[in-house]
This record gives sequence, structure tokens and C-alpha cells, in this order.
Amino acid sequence: MDHNEAVRQKATERYLLDELDPEVKDQFEEHLFDCQDCALDVRAAAMFVEQSKIALAETPASAATVPVPAPAKDGWLAWFRPALAIPLVALLLVVVAYQNFVTYPHLMAAATQPQVGPWASVNVSTRGGSSTVIRPQQGEGFSLLLNLPPESFTRYTVDLYNPAQKLEWSGPVSTGNARDDAERIQIHIPASNRQAGTYTLVVHGITPAGESQEIDRTAIDLQIQN
Repeated sequence: MDHNEAVRQKATERYLLDELDPEVKDQFEEHLFDCQDCALDVRAAAMFVEQSKIALAETPASAATVPVPAPAKDGWLAWFRPALAIPLVALLLVVVAYQNFVTYPHLMAAATQPQVGPWASVNVSTRGGSSTVIRPQQGEGFSLLLNLPPESFTRYTVDLYNPAQKLEWSGPVSTGNARDDAERIQIHIPASNRQAGTYTLVVHGITPAGESQEIDRTAIDLQIQN
């Protein structure tokens, strides 16, 4: 799948809504490794959904206590009366305008800016090393600097498992062509209300033939700061 085909099929929106067929989904995920525009769109949209959930969870109590007018005798048709329909349409227009001109551009800018916050370095394929300690604030994301080995992997995938060994986060890491020397690549683990404990970072290398090989498991000691 190329970029024009992804745009024509609205693959980004359908991918986030889980509406793609399995075969098309695999093609689009493969396309994300090579297309920075689509990868940025997916990342910004995911951030928008995440921030929207936080905003909805923090709805002021006063908003929840606003009395709801009793429906008129003619039932749901009362909502189409001008006295009610006009304010509702105006409110929807304000929300859409705010999202288009304030929220979404802000998230796009945040997605393109270097991540600032707690970080740690991880030596991939270094066996027997101690756990990596990182101290984010509650609900804060963090970055990991992966020191990749000098092996012939075209790209990598990274999985983060929580202390209960359930998948917490997963993402691809593109490295271009096969390399003869080590390389450092930064990944960002997005914000979430995680609990303190020992997480497991699993790194898989993808060969030029498309085979996946687990090359490293690293313990991440997450110490949440209040």
C-alpha cells in the first residue's frame, strides 16, 4: 500500500476505528514503517483520543447537575423545536471549531516536537544486566533510548508488558536498511495511569525476509512519583 492508496481508503481513520479487513490492516501497518505522514496522523489521532478521554473524565461536577428539561408531550419531536435545536447546533459548532482550530493542531504540534520528560537508556541484547529504573510522574509518559545491536534487522517491534504480564503498549521501530554498526533510537511510551512495579520490555527484530525474532527482554523498574 502506498500513501495515495492509504489516503483514498481513509486508512488512518478506519485503522483507529478497527474497521480495516485483516489483510488491509497488515498492509497499512507495513506502510506505517515507511510513511512518516501516515505514522504522524495515527499518532496525533491516538493522542487526541487519549486527551479526550481525560477531558471527559474531568467533567466539572456543576456540568453534571444541570437540570434536563422534561420532554414535551409530543416526545422526541420536541428536540426539533427552534428554541432547543438552535442552541444545540450552536454548541456543536463551537465544539467542532475548538477541536479543529485548537485541540487538533496542538496535538499535531506536540506529536512533532521532541519528547521532554523522564527517560532511560536500554542496551538491547545485553544479557544479565540489571533492571532499568525510570521515575515518571503519575500519568506521565516516558522515553527509552534503545542501543540496538549491529545485526541485519530492517526494523524492530517493541512490546511493554505490565507487572501482571499483560500487554500494556506496542509499537514499531523503523531502522532503514541493514546496519554494520550499533544504532541508537528513541521511542516514547505514551502517558497512562500506570502503577509502580516491574514492567518487561520485549524487543523483536524483523529480518529482511520478514521473520520476527525476539532478541531482548529488559526489566523496567517503574517508580511512580507523586
